[in-house]
Amino acid sequence: MSTNEPDRTGAPSHANGAGPPRPLLPPEQRSTLHFILFGPDGLRAGWSMVLFLALYASLLRCLYPLGHALLRAQAIKGGLLSARQTLDLEGAGIVALLIAMWLLARLERRRASAYGFAPRNRVRYFLGGLMWGVALLSLLVFLLRASHLLVFDARALSGTSIAHHGLLWLAAFFLVAFKEELFSRGYMQFTLTRGLRNVYRWFFGARHANALGFWTAAIVLSYLFGAGHSGNSGESPIGLFAAGLFGMLFCFSLWRTGSVWWAIGFHTTWDWAQSFLYGVPDSGLVARGHLFATHAMGRPWLSGGVTGPEGSILFLPVAVVAVGVMLVALPHTHNGYLPAETEDSAA
Repeated sequence: MSTNEPDRTGAPSHANGAGPPRPLLPPEQRSTLHFILFGPDGLRAGWSMVLFLALYASLLRCLYPLGHALLRAQAIKGGLLSARQTLDLEGAGIVALLIAMWLLARLERRRASAYGFAPRNRVRYFLGGLMWGVALLSLLVFLLRASHLLVFDARALSGTSIAHHGLLWLAAFFLVAFKEELFSRGYMQFTLTRGLRNVYRWFFGARHANALGFWTAAIVLSYLFGAGHSGNSGESPIGLFAAGLFGMLFCFSLWRTGSVWWAIGFHTTWDWAQSFLYGVPDSGLVARGHLFATHAMGRPWLSGGVTGPEGSILFLPVAVVAVGVMLVALPHTHNGYLPAETEDSAA
């Protein structure tokens, strides 16, 4: 048995991202309030998520004097994305997110690595994600063009404008990916997994509780992530389903590696290739300053229409290829966020 076995409170050991364990009070010394607020591994997951979301929203209000919703509307007015507005918006959001995560990590006595910041191989994972994001989006564009569902009209940029806009959009989409992955596949995925794991353990015992908790949280958060795109002009039901499905794929990379870095890299160049490289809509939004001018042809459920390639059913075979890539490229070294010696591997 590994020396990193969870302590008797049920919390992960210090070596796995937690602080020194806090011994449970004997039942007779615990008040009703203590029972409501604290479980076997500290502050209950539900309260942790409420605090995190409240802190994040409050910080956004402080960082965006006119309100987060107003600034977001300005950044994508008319369905057009601006790289500089995106950088401002997402940069402020990341500051709010990191502060909220840091405060909750201090409260829960965990290190940041517990929320998907696993330092091991992070550069390799990130670079691999960058490569596969642009490669698989290019595959999807190739399928659409070969099926006469996407037409390339002209090159819209030339000279130094290509490098200028390309690098600006790459930085902007890195911030988008960093914020969205750290929010959905970072703190929230970890914390909801922790809470659901305890529920499944109570009902079914320790066997497979980690896997059940992780994948239940992944389904819930991935499709909430997908639903979050519903406000984009031009978004479609297939596009929303695709966004949720890719959220699940990012969770699969997290399950195998314990790290969000592959997902951040993939998310960055997937969006960059859509918005800048090929000039197609990204979840219904079009970037200002893209390399190629293109337009969709045919029925929207085939071509993607105004939603972009993610609105086409041809994204399904590309998603299957993405699973194959992860099976080959990402070694299975973790079971989600939790160490391999937990209940699933011990079973």
